[in-house]
Amino acid sequence: MKKSIALIAKLTISLALLYFAVSSVNLGVVAERAQRLNATWLAAAIAVLAVQAVAGALRWRIIIGRCGVAISLQRAVRLTMVSLFFSQVLPSTVGGDAARIWLFARDGAGWAKAIYSVAVDRIAGVLVLASIVVICLPESFALIPDRLARAGMVTVGLLGVAAPAAFIALGFRQWGLLHRFTLSRHVNAAANVAYGVFASARTASLIVTLSFFIQGLTIVAAWLAAKSVSSPFDFIDAIVLIPPVLLVATVPISIAGWGVRESVMLMAFSYAGLPPADGLMISALFGLASFALGILGGLVWLVGDRRQPLPQAAAAPPQSS
Repeated sequence: MKKSIALIAKLTISLALLYFAVSSVNLGVVAERAQRLNATWLAAAIAVLAVQAVAGALRWRIIIGRCGVAISLQRAVRLTMVSLFFSQVLPSTVGGDAARIWLFARDGAGWAKAIYSVAVDRIAGVLVLASIVVICLPESFALIPDRLARAGMVTVGLLGVAAPAAFIALGFRQWGLLHRFTLSRHVNAAANVAYGVFASARTASLIVTLSFFIQGLTIVAAWLAAKSVSSPFDFIDAIVLIPPVLLVATVPISIAGWGVRESVMLMAFSYAGLPPADGLMISALFGLASFALGILGGLVWLVGDRRQPLPQAAAAPPQSS
């Protein structure tokens, strides 16, 4: 019953926000943009998202190694692709993470290590995405004059950096108080993994570099989606506006981020003095590109998905240099 209520709530939120987005724009402009759709640019956006999936699998594989488990890059890519499918069909933006955990644990990693690796992977991504928002604040202020919008971007960016940083700092040691309860003990253990990842200069540099590359590809994909409908959305604007939109869309309150992403994108375009209809179109096309890649992930899942026993690797101790 609780799951059904949660599903209905998320579906309602998605539909309500989509209705708000659609009713707030000139549908004639949207139709005109749609008629200009260039499939080549949209295909390029899908290809960029596919490269992003491979980079994401590589980042996750590095984190998995810190959990004391070895996995081939091919298997990591496969599980990542399958997770993209579940991200689109499950009623949450973190549905794909749940699929990765299940499939990886089924391979023999165990539930704890599967959860830790995916949680740290997600935290690394959010930390870098929020860092981009903070880094771009001066440019954001130049583009967006509204004080309330500026305050919103500062709040989102700083909270997005502070929360993952606090979690990583929690892993500095084993906290006896947290080990009194099962859930808090696992939180501490996952934080220990995160701290180990970022305490090693070599591992941290790899994770951060890959994370910036991954987020950069997301921005490129959104910009290519804009090009597919001849929107006057330049690349600098994409760097400034796309990260905060995606950061807000990671909040798991809708179906695969639909509705939240479109509404926030529309508001971002309005505050920046850009055509709101373009924001809606770009967000929808980016969502469709993600959905297309998710369908490919579904095919990967259906075609001969077999368990692969995982060799255990020696857990790497945290390093400070």
